[in-house]
Amino acid sequence: MTVSDAIASVQEALEGFVEAEHLPGYVAGVSIDGETAIGAAGTLALGSDEPMGADTVFRIASLSKPVGAVLALTLIQAGAIAIDDEVSRWLPELTAPRVLRRRGAKLDDTVPARRPILVGDLLTSTAGFGLLLGDSPLRAAMIASGLMPGPFAPPFSHDEFMARLGALPLELQPGEGWLYHTCADVLAVLIARASGRSCGELLRERIAEPLELTDMRFFAAAVERLATAYMPTVSGLELLDPPAGAFSRPPEFEALGSGLVCTVSDYLAFETMLLDGGTPILEPESVQLLSGDRLDDRQRESAQSFLGAGRSWGLMVEVELERNDSELQPGSFGWMGGTGTTAYVDPGRHLGGVLFTQRAMESNRPTDVFRAFWRAVYGLTG
Repeated sequence: MTVSDAIASVQEALEGFVEAEHLPGYVAGVSIDGETAIGAAGTLALGSDEPMGADTVFRIASLSKPVGAVLALTLIQAGAIAIDDEVSRWLPELTAPRVLRRRGAKLDDTVPARRPILVGDLLTSTAGFGLLLGDSPLRAAMIASGLMPGPFAPPFSHDEFMARLGALPLELQPGEGWLYHTCADVLAVLIARASGRSCGELLRERIAEPLELTDMRFFAAAVERLATAYMPTVSGLELLDPPAGAFSRPPEFEALGSGLVCTVSDYLAFETMLLDGGTPILEPESVQLLSGDRLDDRQRESAQSFLGAGRSWGLMVEVELERNDSELQPGSFGWMGGTGTTAYVDPGRHLGGVLFTQRAMESNRPTDVFRAFWRAVYGLTG
């Protein structure tokens, strides 16, 4: 299949979702053997006459995480940080953490951590803190402290974030299980402190400028190109964030968990870098480190309830181990964003795909839109 065939197949597959107003619009990109194509349909907002285009900017939510991993790997290559470094060197708030005696225990029922938290624990989401599902005292405390993951960055500074997180116990012993999201935001603080630079500066210098990206940022430089974001409800799509909302100005917290905006063309260029072995940003060994299964058996088992069967985790990316409900092929890696985004690469086929929409996900499972997209990218029928 040529890239032209693939993008035509994608547009045909997604046409019905736009016509039914399931999606206000979308922008999709496909890369095959170094050739790329982009297609778009619909409008920037419900009731708008402004069409989607290749230059439309989207909130990419958790697709910020792979970018954070690449940013960290550039510092590792430079020797500024190392996988086995203790994070307390830069994050004193996490020195000698306490850990719940058992999951769901009261906040004061804790034991000492058996070992320090390492940089590698942050990169693999195995530091012991993260998204908690189901009622528990720690979940309630995270909500009260403004630390529960969501589609937007925390509304306070890096230092305040760490002070609040450091005041709470860990859910799990470091390295003993997988928990989603929070490690990415802690990684953002560590990167900024270790480098003495803001994440925005590092992103521009180490990723955006080498790849000639213009719109991968922590806020939209051109608000008029920022698509309106919606949340699906029983009564239809409701406004989640307008163009003049959370991403129209520099944030107080530059979050690598869900803090970036981007265009499909920029993210496709980011994916092409990974498909090309990291050139001109990463060494091939760094790409292999990012894209491989980095969880042990115990960690992988703890991740299954969130990731689903046939999947594991690399450095801030999901890794496809076998065929599953996503339509992605084994060996692919990437992730999804809660604001309605999906982006994976398949090195074995030298293929990459990116789909940005305005319709927020209702769960952590691949949506019908995502599955239709990937089926079209791969040219699957039936």
